[in-house]
Amino acid sequence: MKKEVAKLKIAIDGPAGAGKSTIARLVAQELGLRYLDTGAMYRAVTLQALNKGTPLQDEAELVRLITSMDLEIVFHQETGANLVFINGKEVTEEIRKPEVSDHVSLVSSHAKVREFIVALQKEIGKQGQIVMDGRDIGTVVMPDAKWKFFLQASVEERARRRQRELDQNGHKIDLLDLEEQIRRRDYLDSTREISPLRKAEGAIELDTTSLGISEVVEKVLDLIKEGEQGVQASSCRS
Repeated sequence: MKKEVAKLKIAIDGPAGAGKSTIARLVAQELGLRYLDTGAMYRAVTLQALNKGTPLQDEAELVRLITSMDLEIVFHQETGANLVFINGKEVTEEIRKPEVSDHVSLVSSHAKVREFIVALQKEIGKQGQIVMDGRDIGTVVMPDAKWKFFLQASVEERARRRQRELDQNGHKIDLLDLEEQIRRRDYLDSTREISPLRKAEGAIELDTTSLGISEVVEKVLDLIKEGEQGVQASSCRS
């Protein structure tokens, strides 16, 4: 199967906590493709802005910040994960801090910030052989992706997942507070003027609320496998 899908572009979109990053990374591993967590790029900019005291509402200042920082995404060969570096320093764990999560939607809502980051993402995706996850991959970054998925889950389940993740990293946050944060992020992401969160045309929607990670990965892989086999069978008949 790896040989069959080696040149594919796969887009996985969805709201915060729907499981898209984990699913995308595992699907990429199974298919022998690269994986790009596009949200990590916006998180990196947010982290740098917070560290530098850059006003998050000031688009011009944020653009100046981006053009002055060296943002690098390294594809880890063994795990398939993305290692994030700012000016040569690894910040892979730092960009997952609660304060970054609280502000990343605001930073990513600025048109010129998105324009700059999307250009980088499109360049990475040009050669294919990649699975990308985010909120506008199927609609803006890789609208030509052969496979598009939109993952959903209830706010309550997404908050529980986020709480478990934060607990594992030593951060204690009330579940109800997390639910409110997620609702706010959903609102900001879906109502922004530039590249709002929405299901791409032709995308397959999967509700992950009651599914485990392995179940979702299996569903995605099965759909791709069935689709690829169908295309091959059609080609043989013609």
